[in-house]
Amino acid sequence: MTILLLIRHGQNDLVGKKLAGRLPNVHLNETGQAQARRLAAELAVVPIKAVFASPLARAIETAEPIARIQNLSVESFPDLIEIDFGSWQGKSIKQLKRRVLWKAVQSHPSGVRFPQGESFTDAQVRVVEGLRSISKKYQDRDRVVCVAHCDVIRLAVAHFLGMPLDNFQRIHIAPASITFLYLNGNAMSFGPINHTLDLANSAG
Repeated sequence: MTILLLIRHGQNDLVGKKLAGRLPNVHLNETGQAQARRLAAELAVVPIKAVFASPLARAIETAEPIARIQNLSVESFPDLIEIDFGSWQGKSIKQLKRRVLWKAVQSHPSGVRFPQGESFTDAQVRVVEGLRSISKKYQDRDRVVCVAHCDVIRLAVAHFLGMPLDNFQRIHIAPASITFLYLNGNAMSFGPINHTLDLANSAG
């Protein structure tokens, strides 16, 4: 099975404050840059075949140190991009919690489509198909980095675990964490999920 290392991008100044979504020019802050360097150092001894990333700046900036230390280039991969939050994008979390739709987002996300944006269901289909297409390009035990976003990774994990989409937010994915997904067509298994320590020793 191809070993996909699903990495959430590092910290930026909007995490926990605003819904960054697909806003341009959301860059890693100093903490996020340090996290990216640490990821690269921890994975330096792991043979990586390719590094894919969401096209958004914070994902690319997380992927670049990993690719550089592996003598690879970052391949922008649109299926890893953040959910299209539509008119919610850029709004503060405090503002959004006052909206009627917020309750549905928390309790019944499978029925939610963001105003002028994407649904959780469509986003899940997109990322799952994208990860499957990546896995088909590589051989058994090849390791491939995929840098994406919190909800995108949670949706993928929920799908491959057979978890109802309405429960996907129970999964915690920290900034700069790695989730190890072993994938070959419909066959799959997981290594550590939301792993932040001893990264090189957990790559199989």
